[in-house]
Amino acid sequence: GAFAKLLRACGEIEGLERVRFTSPHPAAFTDDVIDAMAETHNVMPSLHMPLQSGSDEILRQMKRSYRSEKYLGILDRVRKQIPDAAITTDIIVGFPGETDDDFGKMMKLIEDVGFDASFSFIFSPRPGTPAANLHDDTPHDVKLKRLHHLQATIEANVKRIGDSRLNTVQRILVERPARKDATEMAGRTECNRVVNFPAGPNGMRLVGQMVDVRINTALSHSLRGDLVLPE
Repeated sequence: GAFAKLLRACGEIEGLERVRFTSPHPAAFTDDVIDAMAETHNVMPSLHMPLQSGSDEILRQMKRSYRSEKYLGILDRVRKQIPDAAITTDIIVGFPGETDDDFGKMMKLIEDVGFDASFSFIFSPRPGTPAANLHDDTPHDVKLKRLHHLQATIEANVKRIGDSRLNTVQRILVERPARKDATEMAGRTECNRVVNFPAGPNGMRLVGQMVDVRINTALSHSLRGDLVLPE
């Protein structure tokens, strides 16, 4: 397809170090796109794939054209081609009519996938949309408990992935000074995890550069490490 060709063309551009793309529709995320992602050196192994819900009935109510089996099938193929890919998603909790069983199906899918992060929130009806007129008898406190359970599960996975990076050397694209310490710099790994590291008084010279950092600390949503100097 055209998008797979575009990804491969990015690999031909001299000086283009990293390419990321986001939010592909499942129907467009075909095998040739996965192959291009895996085989093009500067296309990063990180992917944002909105899920919304793990229940086919809720996906049907949302008017989504895909179902959980198709979504999982895509991610299975990604994992086979790119085992360490960081997969992030969007999830809506408490869509009108969501039952405990629907929520359980979503939690099963979340545990099966092992997301690197999720933007998750409680459904909020927008006036004038079909969903705004759907019957909704689930109490808000039940929705809130579901959201907290979901977020805690994903946070545990984020921590597990972060911990697995300890003592590894990560290639970082330096972006900016660290937010909490002006003597440190911040950048991202290939899998899009933020890394902060001490850089001394001339750290700004590293912005836009690729550096190696040995990870020594895994925090909730970021990593810390030390610059590995060339021998």
